[in-house]
Amino acid sequence: MANLKDIRTRIQSVGSTMQITNAMKMVSAAKLKKAQDAIEKMRPYAEKLTELLSGLSANLDADLGGDYAALREVKKVLLVPITSNRGLCGALNTNIIKQTMRLIDNEYAGKEVEILTIGKKAYDQLSKKYKVIANKSDLFDNLTYEHVAEIAQEIMNDFVDKKYDKVVLIYNSFKNAATQIVKTEQFLPIKTDIAVGNKVVLDYIYEPSQAEIVLELIPKSLRTQFYKAIRDAWASEHGARMTSMHKATDNAKEMKDELTLQYNKARQAVITGEILEIVSGAEALKN
Repeated sequence: MANLKDIRTRIQSVGSTMQITNAMKMVSAAKLKKAQDAIEKMRPYAEKLTELLSGLSANLDADLGGDYAALREVKKVLLVPITSNRGLCGALNTNIIKQTMRLIDNEYAGKEVEILTIGKKAYDQLSKKYKVIANKSDLFDNLTYEHVAEIAQEIMNDFVDKKYDKVVLIYNSFKNAATQIVKTEQFLPIKTDIAVGNKVVLDYIYEPSQAEIVLELIPKSLRTQFYKAIRDAWASEHGARMTSMHKATDNAKEMKDELTLQYNKARQAVITGEILEIVSGAEALKN
């Protein structure tokens, strides 16, 4: 009977876990819908703005804002890995952390690398081994353009002041609920349009003047690019968590079914043993 009690306790425990994972799946599914709509609506605007920015930056004078496109010898690098504050979302955060470590150990080996983390998971892991100058994990508590723009502006100011020669974003790009693509995106300096092969550099007529557009478009485009990366990571988190909790619920159901079968077999064995004892006792009395 002790075995039966243990199995019954495990069945109840697995059932409780299954309810929790299913509830988390439903919560993530609800949040994913809102996050997915936001990034899908924002992405075309952000990409077109970046395209215009690249074309405009190709012929900038340094005193007109070309300091955002200034190419310097890369000695100091700022990496900005974007993860979540919470776990239970598969390999989402691990992939970002691994990519950040790979960049530090390989591509930027020998450079002075600093890290600005967005998300507690990145900070908890990377701060043990590398130089993390700040942790902006509270960003997800108030995910608005204004809040994100403040952080983006701080990074832009550091680049202009030559504190860093290059700034790189590492984040998950949302494709669908089951697929997130790790992206390593150069934030600063701005990449300019250069003809490569059969690619044609687009030429635009700007109104008002180029100088006025530079003063408004470049900072806005950079802040928008940063906000898009955050939104991508936000949608990816909910998609990954929904998928992980769905799989966890399925695994819990499978385990519960196996335990139920095991419980029934054990119970049948106990009943059979009791019947054999009764029959044996009856035969003994007859004899």
